[in-house]
Amino acid sequence: MGLEQGLFQRTELLLGAETMQKIAAVQVIIFGVGGVGSWCAESLIRSGIRRLTIVDSDRICVTNINRQSMATTHTVGEVKVEALKKRLLEINPKAEINALQMIYSVETGDVFQLENYDYIIDAIDSLENKVRLILAATRTTAVFFSSMGAALKIDPLKIQVAEFWKVRGCPLGAALRRKLKKTEQPAKKFLCVFSEEVLENKGLNVSCGMEKCLCPKTQTGPGDPELINHEWCSRKAQINGTLAHTTAVFGFVLAGLVIQDICK
Repeated sequence: MGLEQGLFQRTELLLGAETMQKIAAVQVIIFGVGGVGSWCAESLIRSGIRRLTIVDSDRICVTNINRQSMATTHTVGEVKVEALKKRLLEINPKAEINALQMIYSVETGDVFQLENYDYIIDAIDSLENKVRLILAATRTTAVFFSSMGAALKIDPLKIQVAEFWKVRGCPLGAALRRKLKKTEQPAKKFLCVFSEEVLENKGLNVSCGMEKCLCPKTQTGPGDPELINHEWCSRKAQINGTLAHTTAVFGFVLAGLVIQDICK
């Protein structure tokens, strides 16, 4: 048995050879590879997805280590998509991983050519950019899945899937609905991963402690961000506590939705 055949022997045993061929043929793009998106990407590659584009503008911060697939004490400061690409290629060296250090925004939207993908996955935090991606993705023929807020949660058994307009109890989902009702409606229905559990932060909101944070300046295109003389965490509008087992389950459910849809 060859390496590649052995990699997916247990998956093919469950799904069959024909389905594995379909899984290998589709093109998937993930926007945001943090606590949710990084695990979604890893699960997809471990399931046989071979053509994957990952999009994120950030570099790895020490505070990412508690929940992100590629974040370790050895990768702090590295570009997130490049560190994740390296990890994914260690899982399947023959995978085609396109790593884009970019932000999805009104300025960059056309660059991604969303019409070329079979599946589009939204795991980004920015409300404004999330709205833009939802509107653009639902205008394509691609199947679109979106993650709602995964922070402030402990119980993975409360994580659910519902059509966007039926998501309840999620502050991010509510904010998205309010914004979309005022602007433009999504062109088609799409499923979301969410949880009604919303806890409160009990700890102190402190900085990451790094004298020079390697997180990038806000940018709209690819490039090598400069070292910045500040730590990134204190500049965020809102920081909430997160746990690996909840953010990862969000990501695994997103990956599961893709695989289930292919199996259909």
